[in-house]
Amino acid sequence: MTTAPVALAEWLGYATPPLWLELVLDALVAGVIVTILLLTSAVAGPWAKRKITAMFTDRIAVDRIGPFGVLTIVSDAVRLMSKELIIPDGADRPAFDIAPAILPLSALLGFAVIPMGSGLQLADPEIGLVYVFAVSGIASVGMVVGGYASGSKYSLLGSMRSVAESIAYEIPLVVTAASIVLLTGTLQLSEIVAAQQGTLFALGPIAVPAWYGFLNPFALALFLVASLAEVGRNPFDIGEAATEIVGGYITEYSSIYFVLFFLGEFLHIFLSGAVITTLFLGGPAGPGPAWLGIVWFVVKIWAVFLFTQWCRSAVPRVRIDQMLEIGWKGLLVLSFANLVLTAIIVGVIA
Repeated sequence: MTTAPVALAEWLGYATPPLWLELVLDALVAGVIVTILLLTSAVAGPWAKRKITAMFTDRIAVDRIGPFGVLTIVSDAVRLMSKELIIPDGADRPAFDIAPAILPLSALLGFAVIPMGSGLQLADPEIGLVYVFAVSGIASVGMVVGGYASGSKYSLLGSMRSVAESIAYEIPLVVTAASIVLLTGTLQLSEIVAAQQGTLFALGPIAVPAWYGFLNPFALALFLVASLAEVGRNPFDIGEAATEIVGGYITEYSSIYFVLFFLGEFLHIFLSGAVITTLFLGGPAGPGPAWLGIVWFVVKIWAVFLFTQWCRSAVPRVRIDQMLEIGWKGLLVLSFANLVLTAIIVGVIA
């Protein structure tokens, strides 16, 4: 047990806690740390998004409230949560209330099996990769429920677009991830990270790590593009296209419900970054002592987040027909080609 669980056990009156209590306290402390880390990243995300967008468009970003405008985060939270919660007359009230909680919940469940370094991993099942894709896919249910329950044609159209996008890009995402499973021979995320330890080759004093992003950069590129569509970032943010359907499935939501949808969106971007980091960037691996693992993990998922913001500012949105064509006729074919090529290489080497 680490220091915090030991202190909790002593506070509960156990000098030597039983095994079940030890496991519960370890999971509790790790869960609190992970939740705080994720919520902090999700809250800081909108501030970073504004700063990056301002740099790309040659504007002044938020800089009035707090140093560098960081307290704008607090200001926005108070402003949004203090607004009146407006329920449309034609809304299906139970479904309307449930939908905003589904998106952030599915993202938080996905992080439960991600190895973050420094001993932070809430669970390590043998089918960890399948679990991540399964629970992250629940977000589509939240979009559909929110769009249907709002009683608005714009919301319903946005939810249908989001589901069509998820189906078109979830398959290439899974097929590309399967190529990594062929290389490692396991679905367990801790084993996938462990397989990327060591050095691929050295260029003089520079050692290139044995990350699958270096071993198969084509798979990394496919996964990045499919992830952009999965989290609804440019050029694939067609589900919330403000110029066409107002705001998509979140059009009729306000106050705390809007905050939950917004929080879920950013948590899913960071979950996507965590999966990319785990599969292609060595997870928490990095120079320095082992306890720096969580630092390197956060740096890597923020690097993926910054890449999505670059795409948001620099890449124009595609039409809905173009988006589906890219997914079904482009990425799907390329992802299967990558899978077959990987299988041939693994078979020859084995």
